[in-house]
Amino acid sequence: MWRQKQSSSSTEVGCIACEELSLVGAGKEGWLVEDPNLVCALDTHALALAHNSLILLLGFGSSSSSSPDSRVNIRPDLSPIESEHITAIEWLVFEDYDIRVVVAGTSSGYLLFYSLLGHFIHKQMIHPGRILKLRVRGTKRDLTQDTASSEEVCVVMPGIVARFDGSHIQSMLRQWFEETHTQYWDQKPRKRGSEGPETPYGRLPFQLWNVSKYGTCADAAITGIMPPPLMELQSSQRYYSAVAVGEDAVVSAFRLSEDKSRSLVGAILSKVVPATFSTIASVSRMFWRSEQMSPRKSEVKPQSFARASPLTCLKDHPRKGEKLTLSPSGTLAAITDSLGRILLLDTQALVVVRLWKGYRDASCLFMEMLVKRDTAAASSSNYYEPVKSDYCLCLAIHAPRKGIVEIWQMRTGPRLRIIQCAKGAKILQPTYRFGSSMTSPYVPLEVFLLNGDSGQISVLNRTLN
Repeated sequence: MWRQKQSSSSTEVGCIACEELSLVGAGKEGWLVEDPNLVCALDTHALALAHNSLILLLGFGSSSSSSPDSRVNIRPDLSPIESEHITAIEWLVFEDYDIRVVVAGTSSGYLLFYSLLGHFIHKQMIHPGRILKLRVRGTKRDLTQDTASSEEVCVVMPGIVARFDGSHIQSMLRQWFEETHTQYWDQKPRKRGSEGPETPYGRLPFQLWNVSKYGTCADAAITGIMPPPLMELQSSQRYYSAVAVGEDAVVSAFRLSEDKSRSLVGAILSKVVPATFSTIASVSRMFWRSEQMSPRKSEVKPQSFARASPLTCLKDHPRKGEKLTLSPSGTLAAITDSLGRILLLDTQALVVVRLWKGYRDASCLFMEMLVKRDTAAASSSNYYEPVKSDYCLCLAIHAPRKGIVEIWQMRTGPRLRIIQCAKGAKILQPTYRFGSSMTSPYVPLEVFLLNGDSGQISVLNRTLN
């Protein structure tokens, strides 16, 4: 039986060690970090692992009904003709309706939605190409400030960014939940379609942008809502700011518009890429026996690009941007490059405000720690509940070559802690929760450490002892 263990820097919260892990490559040292085809995503009491054509859901440390009751294996219906496989995975959690699902991205540009029991929910084409990453984030409306709330799912592809509004996904999942609940009570399951191009709830609306002005990006993120250009102040459209990293430009920034007007490059890509993709698929089918093919619906025409206006870029050959992570508000981005440097970018001013060197193959995640906590107020009450103002934004840097995790105070504060970790470890963060109320007890941003060799999951302590 698993027992909780605590140290001065971390607290063990669960263990995922099981035989099923061998299905995703476990069994050798460093399997979690050395396999490029293995992707994972963390929820508060569940871990999703995907490897090629398999998704494995593992619950840990809780008997909650909203977590997987047992180990669940999901084998999506992927195209053997195109050697389609899973390239990204993430959780979607809607607290107001107690809905929790897992969404996977494929090498052919599809999104696949599944329930915690492994039941297929929805499939949708984004754009022909490999999905690199799925980002779930949101900003709540602050009662003291006139700021709009925004909740979204961002899909990152080479040179392409797509955005789904959280409310649209929520509506679709509520429909699925109500339909499933009705079927349970009626005990008359309805016939559901196969995993075709657009099944079974129609097409979710989304925006699509081409951000390859400065070369194909390796990672990208929508950082927030930004004001319109000076000549379009009366426009009713919403504009977004985006940051991308890649080989040709370490960092590039864009203004994204909902307008379908696009540049010549975007127009050419929207015509040439789908046509080329369709031609290759057609030729492949000529050499594939018809009896080996499952019946599929007609292919969906890819969506045209909206307007993406370049703002600035940083080119520093041979340095290449590799990964980026956003702060909760989207105002800061930590960017790792091929020379072992970490840049802290102010996404509003588009200025690098801090730089770390000597961190090759590093990973970064923002977290919150009780650095500013009023100890006098805390000691006066045994039931003191920390509020948001007690926490300070920090950056956790995992340096695998050094075997440590460092925690630095933002923006220019000192290093607060050094944590030793195993060679095959990885830092993870639970997904954003849609619809969480600002009036409920504040839940700080936490970082977890997964030891792939032992299966232990620990949370980094948010207090300084």
